[in-house]
Amino acid sequence: MSEKQFGKEDLVILHEDNHVIVVMKPQGVPSCEDESKDKDMLTVIKEHIKERENKQGNVYVGLVHRLDRPTGGVMVFAKSSKAAARLSEQMKTGDFEKKYSAVLVGSPKEKRATLTNYLKKNPINNMVYVCGQSVEGAKFAELEYDVKEEKNGLSFVSVTLHTGRSHQIRVQMANIGTPVYGDMRYGGEKAKKGRLALWATTLSFTHPVTKNRLCFKIEPPKDVLPWKYFDTSVVVDPYEAL
Repeated sequence: MSEKQFGKEDLVILHEDNHVIVVMKPQGVPSCEDESKDKDMLTVIKEHIKERENKQGNVYVGLVHRLDRPTGGVMVFAKSSKAAARLSEQMKTGDFEKKYSAVLVGSPKEKRATLTNYLKKNPINNMVYVCGQSVEGAKFAELEYDVKEEKNGLSFVSVTLHTGRSHQIRVQMANIGTPVYGDMRYGGEKAKKGRLALWATTLSFTHPVTKNRLCFKIEPPKDVLPWKYFDTSVVVDPYEAL
């Protein structure tokens, strides 16, 4: 029997107004439609609003940013084209702040550091690689990480993204020899089998209309491996960025 598809009844809404809707994306659910044709966040949010408000015709919901399918956590979607444009601009200017929690296999030599690389995506196999700056199509990638706890050959880290490249955290962490737990794709034999331990914990942005600063936090699931080994509440306070 096939696994139950994600649907409107499963939607967890953290905040909604006339301009934005903030939700929790479960692991394994696409941010938007992909080749699998499985139910995705964008489609389910549109269906939810259309049914709730009994709207005729299409409902506008704009995709502002993405989370990889195996990654869970907090996401924001725009409910108007104006809101989408303003949030997208924040993505470019760095006003849109994203913090992640991850469990790594092993522990980085430096407990707190900034990683800078150039990344390139191979569209044929959908893999991202670290490359030189001069390589055609290379994109600059930067993140900061902070090791919070180490246990059982694993380390629990908080990650702040300064750029939003595809598979960025997974690739950059694997590149320094500490792949994300469960990431067989980039970690190879060193990564442990299991659900990917990567979670979008905190999202902070300026409301596109009211201009108020908003911040939302969702901790990783505490009852599953490898998160249960750690105190996941020690991640950065969501209001630190305010």
